[in-house]
Amino acid sequence: MATAKDTSTFFLEADAKQFDTILKLYPQAMKLKAEQKTKKPEELIKLDNWYQNELPKKIKARGKDAHLIHEELVQLMKWKQGRGKAYPQLSYLIKVNTPRAVMAETKKAFRKLPNIESAMTALSNLKGVGTATASALLAAASPEIAPFMADECLQAIPEMEGSDYTAREYLNFVTHIRNVCDRLNKETNGCGTKWHPHMVELAIWTHNVLSDLQPELLGKSPNSTPVPTNGGSPLPPSDESNLEPPTNGNGKLGVDSVNEDTTTSCTEDSMDAKAASPATPATPASPSDNSDSAFSTPRAKRQIEEASSAEENSLGDSLDASAPAAKKLREATH
Repeated sequence: MATAKDTSTFFLEADAKQFDTILKLYPQAMKLKAEQKTKKPEELIKLDNWYQNELPKKIKARGKDAHLIHEELVQLMKWKQGRGKAYPQLSYLIKVNTPRAVMAETKKAFRKLPNIESAMTALSNLKGVGTATASALLAAASPEIAPFMADECLQAIPEMEGSDYTAREYLNFVTHIRNVCDRLNKETNGCGTKWHPHMVELAIWTHNVLSDLQPELLGKSPNSTPVPTNGGSPLPPSDESNLEPPTNGNGKLGVDSVNEDTTTSCTEDSMDAKAASPATPATPASPSDNSDSAFSTPRAKRQIEEASSAEENSLGDSLDASAPAAKKLREATH
């Protein structure tokens, strides 16, 4: 099986052409992840398409008053937990937020962009929204500014191993991703794909998932060495052309199908990268999976209150990351 080191090498050394090739494999990677995670992979694939393509368009269409509604926040949490680690208590906490609070706080957060730190502070006022969830909200609203803090991406960055999911760690993550954007855009010099943080994040996620689940798509056998980064990509053509890559409302991300928002003419100036193992396969929870009756006992209520407090504090948490108990709680509520 491929190792995390493979994706770290890709993150640090791959060129723009290789990033393009990997990004086009996102649909295959998402399909493999969905088949691993749930007995109904088509539901998770549909939910991912909603997050990657439909939600950004809806947010953008709201103009200066861009925001999320309560139903969209619930769906976003369902997507996040279906694609990554699942913490049922967070699904409950998200639903506790009132529609008015969701609209007000997300509107306030999006208005503060491109100041990511201020935007995340506003989002921390919502119950169940920790650093990783806040990053998913920002990536949907402004993919050209903010990447999603996926565990598969964190493991590709040596300096980010053992992240405690604080706002400070996310800002560090953003810096690393933007450095890769700068490297790729400098290489293309304004020709072809214009890389932004969410695109880089998706490519890294794709490489990590394929390295674990189907390394032959990366041009290597399950036990072979990492993909060479100095002589082009040996990747085979996709055999799933009916699957469309994510667009984030700005056109397809592949080099052959991007629109004016992600490409520029060659005559233009150039524009100014150890997660836990995947969770046990399980069907992503739907909004009705967490009934109020499941939290009716005093003990359960105490657990929810404790989880809520930990989640709400995670964005600005400055506790010593070396404290095992504190770190474990943060990881369970990010």
